[in-house]
Amino acid sequence: MAKKRNIIVGQSGGPTAVINSSLAGVYKTAKERGFHKVYGMLHGIEGFLDEMYVDLSTQIHSDMDIELLKRTPSAFLGSCRYKLPDIHENPDIYEKIFGILDKLEIEAFIYIGGNDSMDTIKKLSDYAIVKGHSQKFLGVPKTIDNDLALTDHTPGFGSAAKYIATSTKEVIRDAMGLSYKRNMITIMEIMGRNAGWLTGATALAKTEECCGPDLIYLPEVPFDIEKFLKKCTDLMKKKPSIVVAVSEGIKTPDGTYVCQMGGGSDYVDAFGHKQLAGTAAYLAAYLAEKTGNKTRAVELSTLQRSASHMASRVDINEAFMVGGAAVKAADEGDTGKMVVIDRVSDDPYMSAAGIYDVHKIANNEKLVPRNWVTRDGSYVTQDFINYVEPLIQGDYQPFMVNGLPQHLVLKR
Repeated sequence: MAKKRNIIVGQSGGPTAVINSSLAGVYKTAKERGFHKVYGMLHGIEGFLDEMYVDLSTQIHSDMDIELLKRTPSAFLGSCRYKLPDIHENPDIYEKIFGILDKLEIEAFIYIGGNDSMDTIKKLSDYAIVKGHSQKFLGVPKTIDNDLALTDHTPGFGSAAKYIATSTKEVIRDAMGLSYKRNMITIMEIMGRNAGWLTGATALAKTEECCGPDLIYLPEVPFDIEKFLKKCTDLMKKKPSIVVAVSEGIKTPDGTYVCQMGGGSDYVDAFGHKQLAGTAAYLAAYLAEKTGNKTRAVELSTLQRSASHMASRVDINEAFMVGGAAVKAADEGDTGKMVVIDRVSDDPYMSAAGIYDVHKIANNEKLVPRNWVTRDGSYVTQDFINYVEPLIQGDYQPFMVNGLPQHLVLKR
């Protein structure tokens, strides 16, 4: 009897509005290329170690389900933040993983995630090669932070940027309506630990009928709080309402996170990442004390990555594309690689899937180029806007039931 050709896919890290479109791309392409079963690991590699997985054919029954999945936010299979130890630290974990893979007759392992997830692909593919295992390991990019190396951009970023730019316009309108006879300063806090791609996207709010944010601060440039105060004070002399966008990860020149200046959380995740929260709240309180003006802190938080009703069609389609490309690459013998998005043309915008060695991607961060930020570090340049604008184009309307969007939900 011929060996069954099975494939397994997992999701890891912070979800996005389009992570399930990549899952749909994996499933549909695997079926088209003749894989027998497509398994989904529940809660990523962490759940897989507990032998938690599901046959996706029990969840996806039609093309309509695939379309619904593409419109469903968060991680359909469940996510995790689990750091796979180095091989020499705990070889038993690797023996367990490959034991499960062999039991399920897995030919290809696909992992949808960001930087830390690509580290998992790197370690598993290295182990397989050293130990002579035949499984192929491919990474599918996913992160709203847009900080993965070698890819032009990451699935999830375009939709998050679209939501952030839209919300910025709405916050600006709201603040303008409340600034009669009393000045108002609004601080918007946007996700981004070390990379300011998302915060820079607030500049897209500058349109014919909207002035856009007045100041934008990215973590790539050290934050000087005294210069910040002066800029805000000068602006308040010219207009009654100002809106400032800040990355959650902005730091002072000595490396102190601004959110830590107000206390903040001591929580650190498995990858050593400190939880960042409270940057806008601290700056709003600081400005209220220093200027005497009314201030407001707006933290978009998880809304940035879960607003599937605001998904970009470009983003949805590219997420589906890279999921399918990973299956194709594995089927053709590639391993230890991550699928990337190559920008083929700006006008009209066109992209294609490429593939690169995951060793050159894992544990590397792509930051906003310094020349895409103004000299004084308080705004982004036109080059930044030109880069992001094509990624937010088009809509992908949800299926509405009783006035609300419908999602595909895992059935156990």
